[in-house]
Amino acid sequence: MTIKLSNDTLADLPARIGRPGYDRSRLTPGIVHVGLGNFHRAHQAWYLHRLMQQGLAHDWAILGAGVRPYDAAMRDRLIAQDCLTTLIELAPSHRSAEVIGPMIGYLPIEDGNGALIRAMADPAIRIVALTVTEGGYYFDPTTGGLATSHPDIRHDAAHPDRPATVFGAIVAALRLRRAAGHAPFAVQSCDNLQGNGRITRQTVVTLARLTDPALAGWIDEHGAFPNSMVDCIVPATGPDEIALARRIGVDDAAPVTHENYRQWVIEDNFCAGRPDWDRVGATFSDAVHDYETMKIRILNAGHQVIANAGELLSVGTIADCMRDRDIAALFRKVQRDEIVPRVRPVPGVDPADYVALVERRFANPAVHDTTRRVAFDGSSRHTGFVLPILRDALREGGAIEGLSLVEALWAHMCAGTRDDGTAIAPNDPNWDALQDAARAARNRPRSWLEQDHIYGALGRDPRFAAAFERWLAIILADGVRPAIAGYAGQARA
Repeated sequence: MTIKLSNDTLADLPARIGRPGYDRSRLTPGIVHVGLGNFHRAHQAWYLHRLMQQGLAHDWAILGAGVRPYDAAMRDRLIAQDCLTTLIELAPSHRSAEVIGPMIGYLPIEDGNGALIRAMADPAIRIVALTVTEGGYYFDPTTGGLATSHPDIRHDAAHPDRPATVFGAIVAALRLRRAAGHAPFAVQSCDNLQGNGRITRQTVVTLARLTDPALAGWIDEHGAFPNSMVDCIVPATGPDEIALARRIGVDDAAPVTHENYRQWVIEDNFCAGRPDWDRVGATFSDAVHDYETMKIRILNAGHQVIANAGELLSVGTIADCMRDRDIAALFRKVQRDEIVPRVRPVPGVDPADYVALVERRFANPAVHDTTRRVAFDGSSRHTGFVLPILRDALREGGAIEGLSLVEALWAHMCAGTRDDGTAIAPNDPNWDALQDAARAARNRPRSWLEQDHIYGALGRDPRFAAAFERWLAIILADGVRPAIAGYAGQARA
């Protein structure tokens, strides 16, 4: 029997499925979360749910929000089931499910973001949290600042009361709060960015300064932008995941599957209070930078090491990549020789041990995490995860052959054809430009490295450029697998 998910049917769910033990009708909002994708619901919302199960944080419920037209479809699905979510944990040996309920509403998606601005201006909201992807911060890697020439940012500077971006909406809400004599809320990034709080502060304050320097100063002085590190592998939801939820007994239009691992490390820097997430497993630390460096470099960059190779070799999932002898050998050698030497230990965790943990997580056969999902938006993920390691290695005189091969594999993938001749569908917001550069690189490899918005001065480094050209030539002449096997074989020689 399958139960359609709603407040009214919670008691009818199969006994094996966990559910809220708190009265959702008595929850009041304290957080607006922008970007209600799978990751937020499996991670930050889950931590809050665990607190609520203990009778705590009932005044910290979540109002969901989005700023893009496509967010409306998710809003419709969640509103129809009272903003409840079924989480399905995929351990290697078993599955378990629970329904969580810390989210109590989803704001309308509308031009000008008026509903979002009004909600954030309410002094009851003390945290505005974000999962808007690594590429959603309008960060210009060539300047290290806000991309003020981006059309969205220019729009928000010209129309501060009807912004198009979440950051413009944040500035507009903070303007209303300041005018009303209310304190600001904390803005908490939950995206995989090195120094995500610092980048968020820079984006918000710089955007405010374009229209109201006094407001920008107030935000910078009184606001808070805590850094954090988030970690949980959460695949995309499709027909298979919806069918899995139904087999478990829940008719959920937007269920979430996730691995049996979570980590959240947070800088304790909030200007209007916060939930006690540490009571349910989160870590408050002044060393967030070290935790996030370890995670972003070993896990997130590690994903990019294998995903492009897997896509080119028609290997469908990350777990399948780890079962492929050559791709797994590529992962291990790049980690050992080029990534781990650029990572400092954190309390209780050695980088080499963390690599072993990540390898086990990637190899979990129950998690159907596609190479296509992990390879998506390489223009943000390589820029944020891989290239900083390359820069450090070049500065220190370290090994760069493996990461240069990874960049050549990405370039070859963006040309749009797998080694078996099948086409790769567009998989990046900048796909057309990437494909043009990748195809030009077949005859002149440096065409790829001349994408200054991605590589900047790194693309002109003679040592990196020579290694990239050499690996791309091998890939084009011999194929992806011989190139990978040749590199990994150096470890066995």
